[in-house]
Amino acid sequence: MAYLILFLLFAGICVFWMILNMPPKKIAAVLMNSGPIILMGVGGVLTLFRRGVIGVPLMLLGLSWWRRSRAMRPPTYSNGRKSTVRSVYFEMELDHDTGEMDGRVISGRMEGVKLSSLSEFQLLSLYGEISDDADSVALLESFLDRYHSEWRESQNNNYSDASGGGSSFDAMTKEEAYQILGLEPGASPEEIHQAWRRLVKAVHPDSGGSAFLTAKINAARDLLLG
Repeated sequence: MAYLILFLLFAGICVFWMILNMPPKKIAAVLMNSGPIILMGVGGVLTLFRRGVIGVPLMLLGLSWWRRSRAMRPPTYSNGRKSTVRSVYFEMELDHDTGEMDGRVISGRMEGVKLSSLSEFQLLSLYGEISDDADSVALLESFLDRYHSEWRESQNNNYSDASGGGSSFDAMTKEEAYQILGLEPGASPEEIHQAWRRLVKAVHPDSGGSAFLTAKINAARDLLLG
């Protein structure tokens, strides 16, 4: 037992000498990380050799020190950490490292589609469709604010133009009209009517949608049907 005490004393002196020769910041880090382990280790050895009167308090002191040092450490996050939020219509994902966000439509006529793959007009059309769920509206507004920051002003301006006689749609091309209705060029009149009915039902103001979008869809139908 005497040899063990001498060995521990010698080891302690060596560790103490090494610590004294370290920079102050490194000393603090070493004590914070290894101090509790050393204290619990010494207490365990003493308890093993029937010196529990000293060993057990040392182990408890080391455990308390270790818990306190963990509580004082700032939280760390691994690369690629993401948060996921769900609503009636969306499953949104936020990347903690980059702040980027994207979402997937989980119900409705665009089910399975990623928000990042949609144009601003398609997102505004979707905005009218999901107006019955406040959580979904808030999520989509956050996405629009981040990636289409002028969408509110643009929608208000276009609504004013549409209310003033529809002159804002005079420059619409057939290619744009097909995109608005979600059709391929050369679609038949029946397909145009079906797409128009489906979209108007989703974005009509009576359903909580947008008057501007309704006017835009009507203009696209009129252009394609002559």
